[in-house]
Amino acid sequence: MNMLKDLKFENDPNKFKYQQIVDCFMFNISNGNIKHNETVPSINEFSRIYNVSRDTVEKAYKVLKKKNIISARKGKSSYVSSTKLISKLNILFLINKFSAYKLKMYNSFIESIGDDYHVDVEIYNCDESLFLDLLDRNLNKYDYYVIMPHFKTKYLEQVSFSKEAVDIIKKIPREKLVIMDNNQLSLDGDFIEIYQDFEKDIYNALLSGIEKINKYNKLILRIPKDTHYPFHLNIINGFMNFCTRNSLTFEVSYDSYDKLSLNKGDLFIVQNDDDLVNMVDLIGVKNLTIGKDIGVISYNETPLKRLLGITVISTDFQLMGRTAAQMIINNKKGKIKNPFNFICRNSI
Repeated sequence: MNMLKDLKFENDPNKFKYQQIVDCFMFNISNGNIKHNETVPSINEFSRIYNVSRDTVEKAYKVLKKKNIISARKGKSSYVSSTKLISKLNILFLINKFSAYKLKMYNSFIESIGDDYHVDVEIYNCDESLFLDLLDRNLNKYDYYVIMPHFKTKYLEQVSFSKEAVDIIKKIPREKLVIMDNNQLSLDGDFIEIYQDFEKDIYNALLSGIEKINKYNKLILRIPKDTHYPFHLNIINGFMNFCTRNSLTFEVSYDSYDKLSLNKGDLFIVQNDDDLVNMVDLIGVKNLTIGKDIGVISYNETPLKRLLGITVISTDFQLMGRTAAQMIINNKKGKIKNPFNFICRNSI
């Protein structure tokens, strides 16, 4: 990069200008934009090009020299003497809700990102107003923003974000932005995005288990009424497309459990853990056997489902967190679809 035209500084009224210059240098050094031994503009050049006072530039350079980031050649200009930064880069991690799956992804991210980064985590409970407030208060304060943009919506509303949410996300510089688990924001620019394709994922996962699924008389996708879950319509479309193309009898069920009928030969797909617990309880009450009389497939892998022998269709949340961390560390951008798998066990 050209240090006389390509440096971009935060416009943060809560941070001194000299500190903004220091942070800008350190951010670009950490990302590999400024190289070891590269010549640093003189104080006069920097002051003139970026329209800041000489005193401000001199103060910033003194801080960088104290950190052993830049050094002065005898009788010549300064240069970047070290790219090993002591200061950690700061990451804001915004999670839409606390769950075993999101915790698994977050822990994987923390383990992979290493000690050179400091991570602050905020959980906004799918509350868009809280999300907007958190981002508004923290714009220009972090080196990276890792965001899972899912919000509470009207039942079965397909769009799980609003114009206000997209607008505030657009205020984040693309080189600082990491979008997780949602590829429907239609953002331009070069940033990190790791996502699920909910419609294709359920179709392809069920297709890989077609031999086991074929022994059942009817497939029933459970949609709990009391929950706000993004991408319901995508999941329903993928499910119906799979059943139609494979000539399978199917139903999308919204019934509460006191109205739900169970018939031998039914295969249920449940989306959350509460629904799974209710389904297992009801099967027991009806003196039916899971995997023999009634089939059960659950969304999202957990250790307990593995222990209980519950078949799952699930993305790899650990891989999602690990991929995001590695892309930040290696300064890579791009859109990556996270793998989604059918894990067959005794429940079908």
